[in-house]
Amino acid sequence: MPFADLALAQRLERTEGHASAQFAMARRRLFPGSGSEWMEYGGACVVFDGAGSPVTQTFGLGLFEELTAASLDVIERFFLERGAEVDHEVSPLAGVPALSLLCVRNYRPIEISSVMHRPVEEPRDEDHGNIRVRVTGPEEARLWSDTCEKGWTHDHPELRDFFRQFTAISSARPDSPCFIAEIDGRPCAAGSLAIHKGVALFTGAATIPEMRRRGLQAALLQERMRYAFDHGCDLAMMVAEAGSDSQRNAERKGFQIAYTRIKWRLSSVHRAPESD
Repeated sequence: MPFADLALAQRLERTEGHASAQFAMARRRLFPGSGSEWMEYGGACVVFDGAGSPVTQTFGLGLFEELTAASLDVIERFFLERGAEVDHEVSPLAGVPALSLLCVRNYRPIEISSVMHRPVEEPRDEDHGNIRVRVTGPEEARLWSDTCEKGWTHDHPELRDFFRQFTAISSARPDSPCFIAEIDGRPCAAGSLAIHKGVALFTGAATIPEMRRRGLQAALLQERMRYAFDHGCDLAMMVAEAGSDSQRNAERKGFQIAYTRIKWRLSSVHRAPESD
């Protein structure tokens, strides 16, 4: 197991930043008028995927270069000119000076997540009964999206339109294979990977409500781990709400917490006025 040091944080944050940038570019291909864009600045991956999108934020702030007021000026302008909130996912490995600067600039914490990791190993063969997991083809993008949507929106039907578009874009993102878990040929669960330089980010796991507690997520995890191993990955990562059921489930599968991450948002009360 690698040490939870700066080098590990750089690999993990760069992978999630890359996945987010690829998502924004997939949206731009599918919806040319969306204005989705990204840049790298001050060592951070800065992604705009539309105002209000959970992908619109930075990753790796303060991990690759010292965070400065001048860098924040440029990054803040990137978001504010596009009508978006200014959000940063910040690892504690960025250091006290970076966090202090965010406080001075009137940022406030809005979210806490656990960034988890484990080595990628060839999984043992396990009997999952009549569950079959496979990688979907491009022609099955709608099937994968529909399965994810059913799993994610059962308790929040008002989010159905959002997730329908979100999953369609996810399936169009490069280097992000999508997986379907079937029982007797019926699609019951879905998940995906985002792969970048040997790191496999496990994302997009959802099970339709009536098929939960049947081992579908365990089978999905095993086959995604096998795919990551077969494609040369050495490190797996997941991100979950701190203390959540998702975190506990990941820890049961061998993931360990690398660090607890805070998402910081620039307070609207203290934003600098836009220049003419």
